[in-house]
Amino acid sequence: MSDASSTKVLGICGSLRKGSYNMAALRTAIAQKPPGMTIEVADISQIPLYNEDVKQQGFPPPVETLRRQIAAADALLFACPEYNYSMSGVLKNAIDWASRPPDQPFAGKPVAIIGAAAGMAGSARAQGDLRRSCVFLDMHPLNKPEVLIGQAQTKFDADGNLLDEVALNLIRDLMANLAAWARLIGQKK
Repeated sequence: MSDASSTKVLGICGSLRKGSYNMAALRTAIAQKPPGMTIEVADISQIPLYNEDVKQQGFPPPVETLRRQIAAADALLFACPEYNYSMSGVLKNAIDWASRPPDQPFAGKPVAIIGAAAGMAGSARAQGDLRRSCVFLDMHPLNKPEVLIGQAQTKFDADGNLLDEVALNLIRDLMANLAAWARLIGQKK
């Protein structure tokens, strides 16, 4: 942990679209962060497709940056879209690259997940897949509250502002719980 009163969080959005509802949800989470929390947003847009031949030459610079950011964070916040009943390829690709040895940086990290999708389930299936990857990589996902913003196209205005009070309150609670979870996990290390 950074210190008893601060929590450094790395936000990772699994959508690259400029008008992404998940990036809008991540911006909402940043606005709802509790006192003492800082949030940096990773840029995964320049990470190449995973290729072991490329890895043999060393980590590409965007991957090195992401690995450093993950290692420096006290906790992670994923904004997880749902594509074809699973997490997006760009999010999975970033996780696959960052998790390669040596010294995979995810181990022991507290994690919170939010997600927005056009369907009724609001990225529930994608978040389930992401949680499986988190468990395998020895991250510690926060269980509650679940932030599943369904029918996202009706929950955000044209500027990306979240209009849904229930979702807004869930995000606020999630951010407070992430701060407490990060402190608890940090004490155990």
